[in-house]
Amino acid sequence: MIIFKLKPGYNKGIPKNNEKTLLLIIFICFSRGVFAQELFSVSKGLVTFYSHAPIEDITAENKQPGSMINMTTRDIAVIIPIRNFKFAKELMQEHFNEKYMESEKYPMASFKGIITDDVDISKDGEVQATAKGIISIHGVEKEMTLTGTMKRTGNSISLISDFKIAIKDFNITVPKLLFENIAEVIDVHVALDYKPFQKSNSTK
Repeated sequence: MIIFKLKPGYNKGIPKNNEKTLLLIIFICFSRGVFAQELFSVSKGLVTFYSHAPIEDITAENKQPGSMINMTTRDIAVIIPIRNFKFAKELMQEHFNEKYMESEKYPMASFKGIITDDVDISKDGEVQATAKGIISIHGVEKEMTLTGTMKRTGNSISLISDFKIAIKDFNITVPKLLFENIAEVIDVHVALDYKPFQKSNSTK
């Protein structure tokens, strides 16, 4: 399962003309009229990906994912600003944004789905959960089923998930000169901490 948080400063690095898209995604969590205590948002989030290739291994991290989850309806709304992925090498970051992801044209990745398992995270404990929905990367939408571990401790919820992305599924083309620099399948790791949603923080 993949879940991220909308927080102050979420639009850093996102062109203003794409903020309406983000707000539309977040609207999913409010579309069925729930109380604030049934909504959770991430207080801290990290998304990393790893590419193993003959020339070099590549790792990048993103500390600015955004999302909310409706615990009553089990709706999940996700947004990831592509340009917020950081690399060890500046040249690789440039290639990632300009040659692979075309982040000026496709500035965000998103996931819209619903938790399908009948899991109870209203009390302390750890559960395995599955979410089914649509993931959008590089302008391509694809149905995906994502699994992960959710753990509740008091009013906090943590989530860990690992999954794979095949770049060909999202029409991501690697230039021939760089073909051996990036793998065809990317490993993605998600680690998130949730807190009850505070409406006042979202409207500032």
